Amino acid sequence: MPTLDLTLAAGPYDRLQALYDGTVAVEGVRIDANVRQRPVDIFSPMIERGAFDIAEMSLTHCYALTAQGRANFVTLPVFPSRMFRHGFIFVNAKAGIRTPADLAGKRIGVQGHQMTAAVWIRGLLRDEHGVDLDGVEWYEGGVNEYGVAGGDIMELRPSRPLRAQRIPATTCLSDLLAQGGIDALVGAFIPKSYGRHGDVQRLFPDYRTREAGYFSRTGIFPIMHALVLRRDVHEAHPWLAPALVQACDQAKAAAWQRLRFSGALSAMLPWLMDHVEETVAALGPDPWPYGIEANRPTLDAFSAMLHDDGYLERPMSWDEVFVPARASAQGDQDFSL
Repeated sequence: MPTLDLTLAAGPYDRLQALYDGTVAVEGVRIDANVRQRPVDIFSPMIERGAFDIAEMSLTHCYALTAQGRANFVTLPVFPSRMFRHGFIFVNAKAGIRTPADLAGKRIGVQGHQMTAAVWIRGLLRDEHGVDLDGVEWYEGGVNEYGVAGGDIMELRPSRPLRAQRIPATTCLSDLLAQGGIDALVGAFIPKSYGRHGDVQRLFPDYRTREAGYFSRTGIFPIMHALVLRRDVHEAHPWLAPALVQACDQAKAAAWQRLRFSGALSAMLPWLMDHVEETVAALGPDPWPYGIEANRPTLDAFSAMLHDDGYLERPMSWDEVFVPARASAQGDQDFSL
């Protein structure tokens, strides 16, 4: 089999490191890793022109672009970015927001209404706290820097009415929150004004306890991003998607072994071993699962949230979005790992 040269663009993740350095390889494939810290620096060129063969992608865009028939990629059941989001709801103390219900009708900042973190936050506010978000005024812009990250390429708009405006390019959401120009801020970034300005506070100071309880009740560990494979590459090499999923699972296992090695700490966290033990106790022996079976509650919830937001006409089932994780001798699809 001739060598297939492929570009891979994703974040600086331990769970992909073995693919980056070649410790884990896909037979017949040579990977050129493009490691980028800011996800939008991967998403935008991938959506616009299919700039990479394999790329990290916003889960919102995986669903919405597939539903619209505009995806230049297929989505793999590999999830390099996951994060609980209870701790990413910030408020100005003078706005009178004491409970989630107080967010109704307020001015809320967000990097982009469609961003996956914001979808999860709106979903948990609706589903867990019954918050009415229909009257919210959304202010889009950079959180700690000027301008909307990703620009128009990343923008999606829901089918339902949306009161949204972009903030001037001469300011950022962090400053607006501190100044009282907006009442709250949600999304993927901690505003720089938090900890520097007394009025900027978390809605849920006890977010870690709430997140553990959320997982215990629902089995949901929010997925932010998936890996995607350019559609023309997938069609030309149908064997590649299952092989990539298998390699990613092996790379993740290698990273997990490094984290659990007690002879020396693999990250600059003094109590890393304690955190590993706490994570296993709370989330189980594979706290970062790939594939569909272990992620059904998370994927079903997210699809429903996208529908509630108006980004999908109906909730999509996982087999409409993801390609199989394993090839079957009988030709049947196998999404599990």
